[in-house]
Amino acid sequence: MDKNTAEKLYEAFYMKVFSYVMTLTRDQNDAMEITQETFFRAISTEREFRGESESFTWLCAIAKNLFIDEKRRKSRFEDAPLDEQPDEKKSFEKSLMDADTSIRIHRILHTLEEPYKEVFQLRVFGELSFKEIASIFGKTETWARVTFHRARLMIKERMDES
Repeated sequence: MDKNTAEKLYEAFYMKVFSYVMTLTRDQNDAMEITQETFFRAISTEREFRGESESFTWLCAIAKNLFIDEKRRKSRFEDAPLDEQPDEKKSFEKSLMDADTSIRIHRILHTLEEPYKEVFQLRVFGELSFKEIASIFGKTETWARVTFHRARLMIKERMDES
């Protein structure tokens, strides 16, 4: 990849990829490292990009794989699981003001099944559009909307139960 193309790719997608990685890592330093490594790999292994997806989707796939590798590497040295830190929009914003409720939401999100947990995190923490979420999963925008809505319902139901 030539220098000009690499710079354009970096400038166009750095913040989006960083935001996505932040939803995964919940740690700014780790997110910065993974984001930098993502662009390094994308730029240095350009010939592997087949053009079958959008650049952002391709970069997120690289970032997610790097995150998984890093998580596996750390799990070998640490016994503690990663904490999930949910945040809610609109109807849950008032509930988050209460510390007890906030902890309950954190626990519920931690136990939420995939892909609901990841879609919810991408939408709330990553502030990604449904179209961007759909492209990451290789699904439709409608799928992303429905999955997010179901995740919100699951959280609300579990909140009501406890």
